[in-house]
Amino acid sequence: MKNFIIFLKKGETMAGSNVIQVDDTNFKNEILESTLPVLVDFWAEWCGPCRMIAPLIEEFSIKYADRLKVCKVNVDSAPQSAVNYGIMSIPTLMLFNKSEIKEKIVGAVPKDIIISKIEAQI
Repeated sequence: MKNFIIFLKKGETMAGSNVIQVDDTNFKNEILESTLPVLVDFWAEWCGPCRMIAPLIEEFSIKYADRLKVCKVNVDSAPQSAVNYGIMSIPTLMLFNKSEIKEKIVGAVPKDIIISKIEAQI
């Protein structure tokens, strides 16, 4: 089986996507109070590596829809959340479970690494 990377245009999402856009006002409700584990993608529109992994984030939101909540936090639109979680480089992926950070992945890493981290938490 071959893996393909799909590039999306700005603002475009894959059909069936379950990604939730989160900002400073709904971070607590969507992420910290979630009953499911949560994959959070801290990103920005101007970030090339963020655009590279965006299709993976969309894919995970579909593949793990019943076991994992997937959220995206634009660091430019949610600066307080970025500061609160010490985001110094993007993309940064964090896996939360019961409001605790279980994993932190900085940079564009291979899909298999992200999958192994997700599957360890769900």
